[in-house]
Amino acid sequence: MEHILVKISIMLVPALLAVTVHEVAHGYAADRLGDPTARLLGRLTLNPLRHLDPVGTLALLFVGFGWARPVPVNFTNLRNPHKSMFWVAFAGPAANFGLAIFSALLLRAVGMFDVASPVDLTLVTRPISLMAAFSLYINVILAVFNLIPVPPLDGGRVLAALLPARQAAMLMKLEPFGFFVVIATVFFTDLWQNVLGPIILGLVSLMADQQWVVVEFVINFLFSRG
Repeated sequence: MEHILVKISIMLVPALLAVTVHEVAHGYAADRLGDPTARLLGRLTLNPLRHLDPVGTLALLFVGFGWARPVPVNFTNLRNPHKSMFWVAFAGPAANFGLAIFSALLLRAVGMFDVASPVDLTLVTRPISLMAAFSLYINVILAVFNLIPVPPLDGGRVLAALLPARQAAMLMKLEPFGFFVVIATVFFTDLWQNVLGPIILGLVSLMADQQWVVVEFVINFLFSRG
């Protein structure tokens, strides 16, 4: 039980922040481009309670990947629906990449502080390092996974915005069952092992640099069966 509580204490804040910022970024981009739906519904807030999906949150904590309630966007309200869809869709993964970079910088800064500090402050810096390491990892996962070019994932909408209208319409016909296609592909093929996994770990390792050992420890600890 204590082991589970330690895991949750490390994962909870970074996980909630990652999915919340992702959805707020979509809503903020839509608002700036002409659709006030998310703002009028009170969804442009960093209060995670406004965005939580119970199943998605539990999945995030116990599986390592999850989701929040999507921010509503009425694409017909956008000033240029086809082109603006690119920015609205890309805003979520971009926000996660931004949080990943911030987490990596925080992780490095704490590591440098530990080395330079004349006194032992690991009781304070260790929890920060572990949360920053998980934040880096989970934000890269969310960014990369959501950029898979199949609707309703963000990557599908990004691709649709780049395609001519006819081809975009054909692609968007996948939306009702696209998520199930993605899940089935990830779990029943080598996509994760051979493509997504190496990309995610490569990006995390690059950002973490000399602090990669902390990230590796967090990954092994949080997703171990013990």
